[in-house]
Amino acid sequence: MELDRAVPALLLKLGSYPLHHGGVGVLRSLGRCGVDVYAVTEGRFTPAAMSRHLRGRFSWPTSGGEDPAELAEGLHGIARALGRPAVLVPTDDESAIAISELRDDLADDFLFPRCADPGLPRLLASKEGLAQVCARHRIPTPHTVVPTSLADVEDYAAHGAFPVVVKSRAPFERHLHPSVRSSTVVGTADELRVMALDWDDEPWVILQEYLPQEESEDWVVHAWTDGADTVVFTGVKVRSWPPHAGFTTAGRARWNPELAALARRLFAAVGFAGIADLDFRRDRRDGCYKLVDFNPRVGAQFRLFEDAAGLDVVRAQHLALTGRPLPHAEFPEGRAFVVEDFDYVARLAYRHERTDGPAPAGRAPSTEHGWFALDDPLPVLPMVIGRARPVVARARRKVRLRRR
Repeated sequence: MELDRAVPALLLKLGSYPLHHGGVGVLRSLGRCGVDVYAVTEGRFTPAAMSRHLRGRFSWPTSGGEDPAELAEGLHGIARALGRPAVLVPTDDESAIAISELRDDLADDFLFPRCADPGLPRLLASKEGLAQVCARHRIPTPHTVVPTSLADVEDYAAHGAFPVVVKSRAPFERHLHPSVRSSTVVGTADELRVMALDWDDEPWVILQEYLPQEESEDWVVHAWTDGADTVVFTGVKVRSWPPHAGFTTAGRARWNPELAALARRLFAAVGFAGIADLDFRRDRRDGCYKLVDFNPRVGAQFRLFEDAAGLDVVRAQHLALTGRPLPHAEFPEGRAFVVEDFDYVARLAYRHERTDGPAPAGRAPSTEHGWFALDDPLPVLPMVIGRARPVVARARRKVRLRRR
């Protein structure tokens, strides 16, 4: 597999989250193939900035809430500095949405996939929009209620089923509507009423059916598709953080033809093009795989999947956008992915519980780590320092209090 080394890539992020193992994974994936990779970073001493595979960095402070014209101007400035078209690799929903909606303005400067509708990534990344898409195309999903007033919330509290999962209606707009920071399982009607005391008259949330842990399995799909060719990988979450509800801290590749076919059907039905990171939960009560999240960009754990030809979704995008064929090789059955820092605490939380999904039996044939790599060891250092900083700060506060 030979990537076009004359075409660089730009790792794009909007907002500040320096300790992001997914961005480091993108740098390693393309850098190991000889591609020049540039990145938007928060500073010189972030994990991405210290990767040996980084060709150059751009310091561009953003929040994700900028005006589209401002984002376009910033990207044009980066394009001028690069001096040649680059493949864009967004690592958050905000940047994926911006690229799609600014596509006509950015077409001369960058290479990126085009959905049938430029507004599709925004629709799919929205929890409300995803529920509408699933209903329209008969894709199973947990039952979802979208309250438009506090009276609707009270009505659900009085008559709805509990526990219920409360999610931001559009997580990429949390800075505008900070109703709930992350997906939260609410156990009782009174808990929901207390939570709603901090919400606006129009709550920016959805209320989604809770699938019991003991009756469900967590599966992931990572894919690249451009209509002409589609690469799909499937796997299971072994552990997540927060437990049973958050992002993958340990995963295993496991081929699931039913799930792959479901993802392909969804891509074709909506006209999606690009990298996708999908979360499904298999409800053992009815046997259905229910779509929980659709991230229209590279997922942080995408390096869980690398087939026998060396293909992952980031490399597939670069090959496709530079006009090169995509190899198809043996699926990486059993391959493992571990995010060292979060999986340490996840292991403690899971020590008396079952895992999130049915992992393949036996030892993993290969394991990719989110932070440490023998050929790229430095990114782990700022990660360790960054994780230790709040612990040290808490210890200092305790010492000061005792002295007083």
